[in-house]
Amino acid sequence: MKEIYAPLFTPWKIRDLEIKNRIVLTSMGGTDLFGWMEINHFDEVGAKFIMEVAKNQAGLVLPGCQPVWNPMYGQWLYKNKKMFADLKKWMPAFHQTGAKLFVQLTAGFGRSFTVSEMMEKLYTNKLLRAVAKPVMDIDRITASASPSPNRWSDKVPSRALRVEEIHEYVDAFAKSAKLLQEAGVDGVEIHAVHEGYLLDQFTLPYVNHRTDEYGGSLENRYRFAIEIVRAIKEACGEDFPVSLRYSVVSKTKGFRQGALPGEEFTEVGRDMAESEAAVKLLQEAGYDMLNCDNGTYDAWYWAHPPIYMPENCNLEYVAHIRQFTDIPVVCAGRMDPKTAAKAVAEGRIDAAGFARAFLADQEWVTKLLENREDDIRPCILCHNGCFNMAHYKGVPNDQDLYDSLHMSRCAVNAETMQWDRHYIKPTDRPQTIAIIGGGIGGMEAARILKLRGHRPVIYEKSDRLGGTFIPASAASYKGKLRDLLKWYEKQMKDLEIDVRRNYEVHSISEFGEDPVIIATGAVPRIMRNIKGHEKMIEACEYLSGKEVGETVAVIGGGLTGCEIAYELYLQGKKPVIVEMMNDLIAQKGVCLANSSYLREFFAWKNVPVYLETSLREVYDDHIVCTDKDGNIMEIPCDSVISATGYLPAPLPAEKKKNVWLIGDCDKVGNLRTVIWQAYETAMKI
Repeated sequence: MKEIYAPLFTPWKIRDLEIKNRIVLTSMGGTDLFGWMEINHFDEVGAKFIMEVAKNQAGLVLPGCQPVWNPMYGQWLYKNKKMFADLKKWMPAFHQTGAKLFVQLTAGFGRSFTVSEMMEKLYTNKLLRAVAKPVMDIDRITASASPSPNRWSDKVPSRALRVEEIHEYVDAFAKSAKLLQEAGVDGVEIHAVHEGYLLDQFTLPYVNHRTDEYGGSLENRYRFAIEIVRAIKEACGEDFPVSLRYSVVSKTKGFRQGALPGEEFTEVGRDMAESEAAVKLLQEAGYDMLNCDNGTYDAWYWAHPPIYMPENCNLEYVAHIRQFTDIPVVCAGRMDPKTAAKAVAEGRIDAAGFARAFLADQEWVTKLLENREDDIRPCILCHNGCFNMAHYKGVPNDQDLYDSLHMSRCAVNAETMQWDRHYIKPTDRPQTIAIIGGGIGGMEAARILKLRGHRPVIYEKSDRLGGTFIPASAASYKGKLRDLLKWYEKQMKDLEIDVRRNYEVHSISEFGEDPVIIATGAVPRIMRNIKGHEKMIEACEYLSGKEVGETVAVIGGGLTGCEIAYELYLQGKKPVIVEMMNDLIAQKGVCLANSSYLREFFAWKNVPVYLETSLREVYDDHIVCTDKDGNIMEIPCDSVISATGYLPAPLPAEKKKNVWLIGDCDKVGNLRTVIWQAYETAMKI
């Protein structure tokens, strides 16, 4: 291990409980021990993930947040005694790793619940609402501190939680914590005065307009959270550790309006002055640790930082609040281990929280200790596999039901939380397998095939592996993507995979009867119906280094176009975005934390955005467009970049058995679809 990391591997205490090091797995929905959005049970998949992280040297481990009242089927967590008994049987094996376990208990989401189109239909139809109530009581699930709009839907408003319901929750926290204590769990974490979840909604002035004992003053707004810890301490004893997931500041301008790093704004939630007072109140109430970041669901990019957010984006806020409390403080949110170690050494924080890094590579702490940093598979902050709840104008949460029910998987690691269908099975019939195309899909297929015992051969027509991922990772802020490309290149070298560069395959017939995987990617969609289309610069051309002028029109406001516009702005250019849809990034699979950052960035920086607008003509110094009402407009610009999508470009498969198409040459998707399909295809052969 490098000496710079040494401060992370020193012991610390929460009350009298000693933790062996300062690395904390922070909770993620989907990694639950008692199931996620399903009938409560001891969850073998969640337990496997938690155990893998513990075996690989994490100090404190927190499974996914566990609702004390299950949104599905309306179950109280404490009533299922069998799963607590199953947990008790499992705990000795967990403790053999030397890690400690806190189970995170939550009161729920309130107005932040990710309402889907199906839920809208259930709620707005009185008959369906009544029929669905035993399975999904939407009125109860979305109840908040006061009547308020849902984060995702205009059709499912939140009512105020009744006092008797609050008391039921407090009682459920205490009973659940007691059962966890009896099962051998080391502590609990209360979720949360954090991220605009239900307990946080009670503390936030822009949500809570109550006039009873749970509204108004600081003490009243934090009463719900305070009653919970006091009830747990009464049930479990003062020495049983209770942590609180806590957002230092809300970074929120209003409902569905966040504040970006560096933006001047008026805080409607918790500002730093209130936070300084609140942490003292919470410590006095009995909380033993604060597990911190920033934000709300209205400013979601603080708690779930996309790649556009700075590394260690929450550190300065958490380090500041550390001065106002005597209990340990953990900082999470795009934490870099080197910076975290330095902050611990300086006494600015007590430990560092990591989440998505463990989805990408459960062994990353072990690799850090063994001085194998280059072998760590990096999280690229995409949210494609773990939290891909998409939202844009006119739709609620646009997410496949399968994804809603199976969170905390990983785009870059097909095995995480999917061990039942993604696992390495050695072959009993080794074969030579041609892979045409050395992009990410081709390299992932080769990696899995080699691990199974086959002899993959990659044929790449250029002199470099990576394909379109090379320009896709070229933007100044995409260092994590470049790290992933380096990781794949190292895998090819370490596994001694036969890679033949500058080799263009024209026909798969040259491989005889050997199996063939075609991974030739996609080609840009050319707008040949547009006058002057030949003057446009294709997105990958720009990302590969082609020069552009001062004012640049970006045609296409999907994720690719918006990321290019963002990079143009960072480089001092003046981007203009033209999009046919009624919102930017109106596409499934792009997490709201990512898309809302870009939308709000462009609004903050006054980047011109033309929605529901179609390109007609391209000239040297301007473009001609048509708006939704048929009005024709001229937009001055020096260059035009086309980001209107891609089309599959497979090498003809001809009439040959044992041929598979993977990735974008089969169907244009994202990195998750490429990697998962490559893995699954390699397992079939």
